[in-house]
Amino acid sequence: MHGRPLTPSLALAGTLAWAAACATDSTPPSPSPSSSPTGNVWVPLPQLLEARQEVGVALLGGRIYVLGGYRADASTSDTAEVFDPTAGRWSFVAPLPRGVNHPMVATFGSRLYVFGGDDGLGPIGATQEYDPATNSWRLRAPMPTPRSAGLAATIGSRIYVVGGAPDTAGRVLEGYEPDSDRWVPSTPMLTPRNHLAGGVIGGRLHVVGGRPPATLSVHEVFDPGNGSWTTAAPLPTGRSGHGGAVVRDCLYVFGGEGNPAGSTGVFDQNEVYDPRLDSWTTLAPMPTPRHGIGAVAIDGRIYIPGGATRQGLGAVATVEAYDTPSDRNCS
Repeated sequence: MHGRPLTPSLALAGTLAWAAACATDSTPPSPSPSSSPTGNVWVPLPQLLEARQEVGVALLGGRIYVLGGYRADASTSDTAEVFDPTAGRWSFVAPLPRGVNHPMVATFGSRLYVFGGDDGLGPIGATQEYDPATNSWRLRAPMPTPRSAGLAATIGSRIYVVGGAPDTAGRVLEGYEPDSDRWVPSTPMLTPRNHLAGGVIGGRLHVVGGRPPATLSVHEVFDPGNGSWTTAAPLPTGRSGHGGAVVRDCLYVFGGEGNPAGSTGVFDQNEVYDPRLDSWTTLAPMPTPRHGIGAVAIDGRIYIPGGATRQGLGAVATVEAYDTPSDRNCS
């Protein structure tokens, strides 16, 4: 998932998250008790209409969007499809004006935004805005720094895009303001990287893992209130091309590539971060290990569509959902 990748592998970025309130108290926190906890299980779902990896994944209006990516033949896709959890069905919507793999994706208000990505010739800076009400796209102000394989997340009135490829973009943090269609530079990330994942907890952006030169376990946190970066407990399993989503202020991180112990080079790890304890816990592994993925949450369920089942190119149409433990609350 590089801008000019060494291999067609790569991971996404794409992963979307949004802000939640975080409360603290003077007593050591612990997961909220439950008399009969449920969850920590995986559920198979209807497959994508097009197998793809290095995708953008977003949640808008209670529906899950999968955008662009690499097809199984390594071509770059311009298609967009949407899943209705109530109907249990995928359908295509209007294609992207510019097909890209490794895009950064986020939502703001009633619109969906696809930032940058690689169009097959290299990283681009395009900002593509989708309106589900009219099933139409338009181009907005481009990113100042063209890149792919970064991370986009919405906090307040801005969408932040961080990291990515090429290497010169690895520390870049830029904020996009949809209301004014303008970009604002912000404090560079501490560790340059791409193919990263993360999520927003308590108005702060957590960024975990990535590469190069090898898989990273680094975990850094951006506070838009003062523009500062700090470090947090590292990801137990260093990886890239993984997906992340936040449920009840807990950050869940799934899959990824760079696994030297596995024949496919792909991780099945499912690890969750509790910001109150600054610690990670390992949970039920993915039934189908994948990289080049994104993840989004609806209530307590996290959806992970597509990706690749082997390091490099190996696109699949698999869709699985993880039901988070009902007694795990990091607020």
